Order: sequence, then C-alpha cells, then structure tokens
Amino acid sequence: MTRAPVISVELLLDEATETAVRAEWDALASAGLSSMAAHTAASNRPHVTLLVRSALERLDGAALTARPTFQVSLGSPLLFGDGDRRVLVRSVVPSPALLALHDEVHAAAGPGDDAPHTAPGRWTPHVTLARRVRLQDLERAVPLVGGEIVGSARALRRWDAVERRVTPLGDFR
Repeated sequence: MTRAPVISVELLLDEATETAVRAEWDALASAGLSSMAAHTAASNRPHVTLLVRSALERLDGAALTARPTFQVSLGSPLLFGDGDRRVLVRSVVPSPALLALHDEVHAAAGPGDDAPHTAPGRWTPHVTLARRVRLQDLERAVPLVGGEIVGSARALRRWDAVERRVTPLGDFR
C-alpha cells in the first residue's frame, strides 16, 4: 500500500502530561473502545499538530525552539468528523504562546498546501485520543476523558508518513 505524502510538525508535551493522556488512551482501550493506545509504534505519542502538508523543505527547528517552554492546557473533549464515526480529541487552550508558535511554524515553512485543519485561521489545537469512535459508543467514551490537564511544551518534531520517520527539531529552553 502506497502512503499519501504527509509531513507534519508536531508539538510534544512534558512527561507528566504525556502520561496523563496515555492514561486516557488506556481507559478507552480497557473499555473496549477505539483508542490511540492501539497504535503501538514508537512514533505514536500524544502531540499537538501544528502543520500538515504533502511536502516540506527545510525547517529551522532551532530557531523555532529558541524560546522558553510554555504552559499547555488540555481542556474538554471535542469530536471531529461526520458519519457514524468520530475522532475523539482533547481540546488545547489556544494561549498566546501556542498561537505565536503556530504562526512562526507556518511562517518558517513558507507557502504550501496546508491541510485545512492546521492552516492559519482554521486551526483547532487538540490532542487525539481515538479515531473512528462509533456514535453509539460516545456515551461510554466521553466520561472516560476530561478534566483539565495543565502541562508544558517540551519539543518539536517532524513526522514523515511515507518514510515513517520522526525527526526531532529541538527542545524548548
């Protein structure tokens, strides 16, 4: 199977926040529901996607991470999609620091074929919990997640879906 060319730039979270999100993944999986816990590849980590394109030339990660770490707050669950299945996510509060980073990533990347869900002015910051959740399972799934999680930004990485390769772009100070 040939994979569509997808390159993303992702914000990684501190260890405690990542652990809290993984606990929600595990709660969903333990209840027999769709969960990101089912994806066991080392590259599968809780993250906030900042940019998605079919191609991305060089990106100066050191310039983007040459800033102090900043607070990241995960809020209420949200649902994306239509049809009889949804993507279950945790909202991420769009703080000034997060919005500035998003803008800077897009400015550094230059023009491109941004995926609508990450394009400036259309971005909804989130952390994915489960894909393809059946509508009839939402009543069981939603109570397993929620409650504010406050953590911090840790690093940026680049994900190449065709090559299945993660490239660290740098840690915040």
